Amino acid sequence: MSTEPADRATSLLDTLRIGIVMLDEEGTVLLWSPTTQEICGWSPQEVTGHRLEEFIAGDDEERRTRAEVLRRTHEWRGGMRLRHRDGGLVEVEGRGSVLQDTEGRSLVLATLMETRRIKAVEHDLAALDGLFVTSPLGIALFDTGLRYVRWNDALLELNSATGRDLLGQTVADVLPPGLAEEVLRIQAGVLETGRPVVDMIMPAPYGPGARSLSYGQLTDRAGQVVGVSCTVMDVTERLEALNKAEAARGRLALLDDLGVALGDRLDVRAISQAIASVLVPRFADYAGVLLRGEVADGGDLPEQVIPMGTPLHLLGFAARHAGERVERLLRLGREVVYERGSLLSRALDSGVPQIANSPEEILRATRPGDPKVEAGFELGAYSLMAVPLRARGTALGLLVVSRTGGNGQPGTGREREPFVDDDRALAVELADRSATFLDNARLYAREREGALMLQRSLLPQRIPEPPGVVLAYRYVPGSSGTEVGGDWFDVIPLPGGRVAFVVGDVMGHGLHSAVTMGRLRTAVRTLAGLDLPPDELLARVSVVGEDLSHGPDEPLMATCLYAVYEPAPTSAGSRCGVLTMASAGHVPPLLVTREGDGGCRARPVDVPSGMPLGVGGAVGEGDYTLTEVEVEEGGILVLYTDGLVETRGEDITTGIDRVCALLAGPDPRRAPPEPGFTWDGAGAHVSPGPAEETGCGGIEQACDVLIGALREKGGRTNGRLSTGDDVALLMARLGGLPGDIAASWSFSTGSYAVRRAREAVRQTLREWGLPTLEDTAVLLVSELVTNALRYAHGPIGVRMVRDTRREGGAQEGALVVEVSDPLPEPPRERIVTEEQEGGRGIQLVAHAARRWGTRQGPEGKTVWFELPLA
Repeated sequence: MSTEPADRATSLLDTLRIGIVMLDEEGTVLLWSPTTQEICGWSPQEVTGHRLEEFIAGDDEERRTRAEVLRRTHEWRGGMRLRHRDGGLVEVEGRGSVLQDTEGRSLVLATLMETRRIKAVEHDLAALDGLFVTSPLGIALFDTGLRYVRWNDALLELNSATGRDLLGQTVADVLPPGLAEEVLRIQAGVLETGRPVVDMIMPAPYGPGARSLSYGQLTDRAGQVVGVSCTVMDVTERLEALNKAEAARGRLALLDDLGVALGDRLDVRAISQAIASVLVPRFADYAGVLLRGEVADGGDLPEQVIPMGTPLHLLGFAARHAGERVERLLRLGREVVYERGSLLSRALDSGVPQIANSPEEILRATRPGDPKVEAGFELGAYSLMAVPLRARGTALGLLVVSRTGGNGQPGTGREREPFVDDDRALAVELADRSATFLDNARLYAREREGALMLQRSLLPQRIPEPPGVVLAYRYVPGSSGTEVGGDWFDVIPLPGGRVAFVVGDVMGHGLHSAVTMGRLRTAVRTLAGLDLPPDELLARVSVVGEDLSHGPDEPLMATCLYAVYEPAPTSAGSRCGVLTMASAGHVPPLLVTREGDGGCRARPVDVPSGMPLGVGGAVGEGDYTLTEVEVEEGGILVLYTDGLVETRGEDITTGIDRVCALLAGPDPRRAPPEPGFTWDGAGAHVSPGPAEETGCGGIEQACDVLIGALREKGGRTNGRLSTGDDVALLMARLGGLPGDIAASWSFSTGSYAVRRAREAVRQTLREWGLPTLEDTAVLLVSELVTNALRYAHGPIGVRMVRDTRREGGAQEGALVVEVSDPLPEPPRERIVTEEQEGGRGIQLVAHAARRWGTRQGPEGKTVWFELPLA
């Protein structure tokens, strides 16, 4: 017995609502079913015993006609309208037939159905039949055993089963085994869970193409599962369009990724490797970039076409599958010389990419027995393309790509299609973009080399070796392209064994900065020849800065530190020299000194920082302050530019402290020093010993430590140190003048001062083996000491230095004699007449000496003259 509610449709009869009416021969209602009551609204009590005509809407003629047909044929069918109890009309479809009971009486049995519901069912059935017949989609219905119940002709065509009777069969009887197994699994899942499967793409059962399958669960009006529905659509064209669109997007993405990979590179080798890496495995399984040597070296390209026999160099290589055979191919491809008629030759000569899509074509495109081709066959290569790399109408080389079998193993099947015309078009675009980057890198290398050559030519070409001073220096160009900087350093020998150290930095980058640096360096060297104090020298250079600028829109701004070291003669008993410094906005110098415990200490020297060069006005407005520091023998002066200590986002004092830490002590993570260097527990300070005798190895290694730390901090870009700014570094170990080249005395203002000075000078020159200079030197010293005694009141100092140096293979030099006194006013050369007695001493010095001069110090003046040794 059914438990469904009475008002719920459980079958088609419930949907149609068929009412039954029983009439006697006179048309009186004998039986009125409940369904008839639902249709018309009248209850059986209200209708039974009444004639049916009372409830039929229409005229008498229609009723008589209907009764006549029933008596004559004992059967009637047709439509009529019944009056509803609520006053409305109900259109019904009626069926009537005459029956006989056991007593021979005639009865009329009529069935009534609402016309509205019948038409709805008829429309549904017509729509279903039309859908199955006219739909271009394949449609099938399956029962709970997943057997075909109904299908249309479109399904038969899509499954290549035209004219076949599928009733009672499953997809296992129609589709290939592998595909049928997958479809049965999906059907079973939909039947069990009720979750539909929509637009599942599967290959066509027979032949090329693709199908879209959708499955849904079928239930009756009572909710009982009765089967599975299926729709099948041919989506071959749609997938082809999608694949073309996806391929276009992939090509655009590949071009974008290539641009990103090459965008910040300026090195030909790095660009070549990046090109190959981007193409593998997205475009090919193997890719190589072959370039002519001029491109790799940044040279000029003499011919637009690469001459036959010119070797091409493999500068970039990428492989999808690594291994010994790949390494073998890579080694064999280091240098390639193409032959006339080969695939490479045709690509270079025609400028059109060449494709070989079979082993036979590849063999015809190369020379017989080519080991590179044989190695490629071993790797399963079956499709090869050579694309010319051309920029500005000039051939740079070739891009060679290949595709292989599955997993790079021959005979395991192809992983992708061979190269086609679409691949050729994409390869041309890739090659054109790559060639532009490669040619720009070539031009960059050439221009950068030219800029660096200019900058190097403006830097000191030969660093002198002043007595008592050991030097080490480094210059590291920054990584800002051809925009070279304006950093420089210089070492300038001064009279009397003194030496000037200079370091400077012109603001900005570019050739203008480099040229300005050279002009500033010349100005500093010229003014250094006047033996000016550091503060006055910087003030004069600052005034010259307006003339050195490139116009009002490009004013000169440069920092500079000028230091003069005056060593103490060891014969005088002092082991301290004097550093006199002034700074024009430059970073502070560092001084490394020995501590009492045998260690070292590195500290910045407090030198007041004046205005940068070019900012001040007339002499003295630069506000440069002179700083004087005593330095014990063996101390190290470190001059540098801000590129050594400056890092973006970091205070410059942090960088200075970092350099001081490196100079004062070794990094515990750093390897021990190489043999031959004497380290005394400090990172850069080296005690006097065998290492110093071999040529300043200690401070040379200290320079390497500082530059190495900078390299670790900044890394490398395109094979160069990534500092962002140039770095100039100068380290000087300061020592006293040896007794065999320097001597000094101090005399009181007594009457014997001149005689004692002459004797001291004469004796020293004999000890030095310079007897030819005795007479001249003694005469001039007598004149200068006499002048000092006449005008000064205080001790008089005499200092003599033998400055020997080699230039051009010949030994040259000078004897420098200095006479100092407390009087600040320097002597002046005057025109002396016969009647005048004074002023002849300076005239004598100017006439007999090769050159002479004066300089002022904090405690007076010094007059010096120079005599040639040769």
